[in-house]
Parts: sequence; C-alpha cells; structure tokens
Amino acid sequence: MKILCVSDYIDPLVYSDSIKERFKNVDLVLGAGDLPLDYLEFIVSSLNKPLHFVFGNHNLEEFDYYTGKKLEVNFEEEQKVCYQGIGAEHISGKVKKEEGLIIAGLGGSMLYNNGKNQWSEFGMKMQILRMLPALLFNKLRYGRYLDILLTHASPLGIHDKPDLCHKGFKCFLDFMRIFKPKYLIHGHIHLYDSSEERSTKYCDTYVVNVYSHYIIEV
Repeated sequence: MKILCVSDYIDPLVYSDSIKERFKNVDLVLGAGDLPLDYLEFIVSSLNKPLHFVFGNHNLEEFDYYTGKKLEVNFEEEQKVCYQGIGAEHISGKVKKEEGLIIAGLGGSMLYNNGKNQWSEFGMKMQILRMLPALLFNKLRYGRYLDILLTHASPLGIHDKPDLCHKGFKCFLDFMRIFKPKYLIHGHIHLYDSSEERSTKYCDTYVVNVYSHYIIEV
C-alpha cells in the first residue's frame, strides 16, 4: 500500500494537472495539518482516494491566495465543512480503520500564545485518554492498538525545535512506547534542506516528518 502524506506547504508537484499520473498508485492520503481545505479537496477529487487529516495550528484562518487576505474561520464550522464539503475526514481525537490500516489522529501544536488548536502537555494527554477505549478494542479484536498515529506536532526531542511553538509533546513518546504504532506521521516542522532528517526510529515506531509531501509504502 502506498500512502501520500501532505503537510504545511502547497506542493506544486501535488497541486498540478499531472497529479493523477504522478500519484496514480497511491491508495490513501493523510494530511498532517496547516493546509487549506481547497487543497485537500483538490487532492480528493483528483485521486478519488480516501483522505484523513488533522488540523494544524495555522490553517484555522484560511488564506485567500487571490486577494492576499486571511479569512476568519470558526473552528467548529470548519470541522462541519470537512465532513460535508470536501470528501475528506477530520480524525483528530478519533481512531479509524481504512484500507486495512488502523489510524488515529491528534491535531494541533504545543500551547504558545493561547490560539486555537494549541494544547498543553496535559491537554494532549487528555485527548489520548479519550481514545483509549477504541485502542483497547482494536488490541482485543485485531491484535494491535493501531498502525499509524497522524499528528501535526512532532514528539519531544524528535524533529522538533527549541522554541515553544515547535516543541514536541512528551506524551507522544509515551504513546509510542505503550501502543507501538508502525508509524507516527507529523508535519509542523518545515524542511528547507533536502538533507535534513525526515525519518527517525523510536522504539518500534518510525517517526516521519511529511512536510510538503512524502510517500510511505506500507
């Protein structure tokens, strides 16, 4: 199975007329946040594949690329649009089974200026606890808790940065040790050099920064 992962940047290789040919073998799309909904809609309509995503900490204000202005968006209304309008599913705080894979989502970043979809360490732990019944059910039924954890922020000390906004969550480290996903897929950390590290193994999990776009083959 091939998974197209996108995050944080409208990649001209994806947002192009050749998307169907370039990504024709993709089975699933995952969005790790900070992308306009019309970009996700373009991917869904072009590839006709399932797309699951989480919100980041910036794309709650949609940016109008034609006028150069930001459009204020209500967070709750934004989630309704996701379900009804673009064919993608917002999965933050949820556990889903798709194409034989068990995927859980945790959106947002570390709390740094009290903006929307920012979380303290405690707040993110509470989100994880709310997913616990679904994860335990999966372990009993399928023999594993999950395959992929989709996040916006990175784990503490893995691909993160020293400033508070880009600091990773310690509870993601605990999550990987306990629930052992095959992958933790995140965005948020911009990559400006092709030699920068994208994938790091932590315990049994590959932590992958999917900034711009990245293909994972499961």
